[in-house]
Amino acid sequence: MRKPVLTVVLLITLFALDSCGKKQQAPPPVTTSSAVSTASTIVALPNFTVLVKKEGPAVVNISTTQKIRKEHLPFPAFPGTKQDDPFYEFFRRFAPGEMLPHEFRSQSLGSGFIISQDGYILTNAHVIDNADAVTVRLTDKREFKAKVVGADKRSDIALLKISAKDLPVASIGDTSKLEVGEWVVAIGSPFGFTNSVSQGIVSAMGRSLPGENTTPFIQTDVPINPGNSGGPLFNLKGEVIGINSQIYSRSGGYMGLSFAIPIDLAIKVKNELLKHGTVKRGWLGVTIQDVGPEHARSFGLTKASGALITTVGKNTPAARASLEIGDIILKFNAKELTDADDLARTVADAAPGSIARLSVWRRGEVKEVVVTLGDTETDLKTLKPRLMDKEMAPDKIGLTMHELNPDERQMLRTDGYVVVNAVDGIAAESGIQPKDIIIAINSQRISSIKQFRTVMAEVGKRAALLVQREGNMIFIPLISK
Repeated sequence: MRKPVLTVVLLITLFALDSCGKKQQAPPPVTTSSAVSTASTIVALPNFTVLVKKEGPAVVNISTTQKIRKEHLPFPAFPGTKQDDPFYEFFRRFAPGEMLPHEFRSQSLGSGFIISQDGYILTNAHVIDNADAVTVRLTDKREFKAKVVGADKRSDIALLKISAKDLPVASIGDTSKLEVGEWVVAIGSPFGFTNSVSQGIVSAMGRSLPGENTTPFIQTDVPINPGNSGGPLFNLKGEVIGINSQIYSRSGGYMGLSFAIPIDLAIKVKNELLKHGTVKRGWLGVTIQDVGPEHARSFGLTKASGALITTVGKNTPAARASLEIGDIILKFNAKELTDADDLARTVADAAPGSIARLSVWRRGEVKEVVVTLGDTETDLKTLKPRLMDKEMAPDKIGLTMHELNPDERQMLRTDGYVVVNAVDGIAAESGIQPKDIIIAINSQRISSIKQFRTVMAEVGKRAALLVQREGNMIFIPLISK
């Protein structure tokens, strides 16, 4: 009886020993395909220190000073009262006295970068707009009074000059080689913090922004704030590929969307400013819109591309070339056009007086049209003023107006139809100015002088005019008398 028992015990012991031996062996490593994939795609983040050390000295801080003249009310009985005093507004309303002129200085900050050893600097036009004095400060703390060589508001580019030699110069890159997803670096003075560095990637290329269809902006996620305007946007080679210009924000600060002007466009504008003092742009004299899929089907096109003409101005290059409403411009000098913005940029880039060959889709077939481009600035200035007629005579509130024709609306880049020629009486006292474009009365849009006068008769003295002034929309309440 003992032998079977011993045999069973011996077998159990051997099995246990064998199991323990197996547990002591380390299992082979397990490698999944995802792990291999993850390991193979790990990329080290770039180091920007060399770029900043090399290119940083060419970035400058720009400060401007502007004299602003306003009226203020002196308080003889309260000589110590200042404008920021809580009781200032109370005293201004109820204390006796006459309004006296008061002059103070307004200051603003921006950025820029040196493009030549003898002191030429690029920045944004809005940085130095209306400035009485411009000061440039280098990283070595030297300060210079800058001369504004020229500024182009449409592209938002300005060229400055300081008297200096052997300055550090920023390297200029090629925007056409820039790709979405590339790392980029901005150096500037956000909120006055000079030579601040921020980084991100290119989010998109060729972006159009509302009210501006001739600049193909570079969109990035680089943190940009007030004070960065005019500063350079670098690629990883340390080359300037853009000028930081705008942000999209609901708060006034950075919210993930930044826009830069391509450096090739900025250099072209710089050359024009040096040569002519202004920028010459081609002009066609049409209003256009994008071609959507429904338009393509309606006009018999195989794909939605090109620019659809909606109006042709009289005595314009387009009219002289016999372009028609409903024509779809497919190509400009053999270059295929993607949309209306593409045509606008291409025409603006062309030299005034140059010959352009257009491929136009008209009534089911392609037509070749040759057009001699006009000059936006010259043609705008030489528009013949209209003779005053009954419709243009001053109205009861002192406005003298005329209606814009299609080519005038195109050149002024407005959706309005009525422009102010002269101002007197209530209109002048309310703050309306010549060249204001009347968009609406209260909330009712205006499309003619006749409608303007009809609506004014209906609303009476309780009227606020929505006007477009230098690209901005403002409501101006009329003073009641």
